[in-house]
Amino acid sequence: MKKKNSISKDYYGYIFIAPFIIIFITFILFPIFNTLYLSFTDARIRPGSWRGDFVGFDNFTSLLGDHMFHMAVSNTWMLWLFNFIPQMILALVLAAMFASTTYKLKGANIFKAVYYLPNLLMPVTIAALFNTFLSLHGPLNQILVGMLGIMPEARNFGAFALDTRIVVIFLQTWMWFGQTAIVLVAGMTSISPALYESAMIDGANQVKMFFRITLPLLKPVMLFVMVTSLVGGLQMFDIPHLYAGQFGNPDNSVLTVNMFMNLRRSFPSALLGYSGAISVLLFLMSSVVALVLFRIFREPDDAKVKKVRRVNS
Repeated sequence: MKKKNSISKDYYGYIFIAPFIIIFITFILFPIFNTLYLSFTDARIRPGSWRGDFVGFDNFTSLLGDHMFHMAVSNTWMLWLFNFIPQMILALVLAAMFASTTYKLKGANIFKAVYYLPNLLMPVTIAALFNTFLSLHGPLNQILVGMLGIMPEARNFGAFALDTRIVVIFLQTWMWFGQTAIVLVAGMTSISPALYESAMIDGANQVKMFFRITLPLLKPVMLFVMVTSLVGGLQMFDIPHLYAGQFGNPDNSVLTVNMFMNLRRSFPSALLGYSGAISVLLFLMSSVVALVLFRIFREPDDAKVKKVRRVNS
C-alpha cells in the first residue's frame, strides 16, 4: 500500500531541474529583462536609490548621436574581423593537418595541447606580460636596439595607435586560434573516410578533397565557430582594457563597446539607463549578424523545403 506522505516519482524530474531553473531565472532571465527596462529610464546610482524615471527612447537617441559610441563600435568590429580572419585560416590549416588520414602527423596530441595552452592563461597575465615585453625598457627594445641594432632608439609601442591595435589583434588571435582548431578537428574527424577514399580512387588530390568535400561538410561547424566568435568578439573587453587601459588609449584606438559601457556605468556618472541601452544595441547587433550568418550557411535543400511549405500553405 502506498504511503500518503511519500513523494510521487512523477515529480522527481521537477525536483532535479528546480535548482537550474531557479538559478537561470535569478541570474540570467531577470537581469536581461531588468537591463531592457533600465534602458528606457534615466536610472543612475544615487544614494539610497538607483531607479530612474521612464524616458522612452531618449537613451537610444543620445547613444546613436554619441561620437565615442560610434568609435567604440568601429573599433570592436575592426578588432574582431582582423583577429578572426587569420585565426580561421590558421585554424583550418592546422585542423587539416591534424585530421588528415594521408599524412600522419607525429606528436599531434602534443601540438594540440601546445596550441590550446594560450586559451588557458588568464587575460590579466597575458596583458601584463606583453606590457612588460613591449615597454620602453622592455626585452623587445633591448633586443632590437642593443643586441641587433635594428632600431636606432627604443620605441614606446604603447604610445602609438597602430602598434596598440596590432598587439591586441595578435593577442586575441593567439589566445583563440587553438580552441578554434580543436573544434574544426572534431568536425573534420566526423566526416566519413569513405568519401575521401572514393575521391582518391577518382584521382582527386588533397587540395580538391579539402575544397570539394571537407569545407562543404564542415559548414555547420564553421557556422558554430563564427557565431560564437562573433558573440565573444563583440563583447571584447579584458585584453584591450588590461593592455591599453580603460579608455583604450592611445587615441581610444582599442576602445570597444563593452569598455565604453563600463565607462558609462562607473563612477562618478554611473549611468545605468545609458549603459542598459548600450547592452540592448549590442544584443541587437549580435542577433542581426548571427541571423545573417545562419541564412548564408543554411543548406540549399532546407531553403527549398521551406519555400515549398510556404507555397503549399
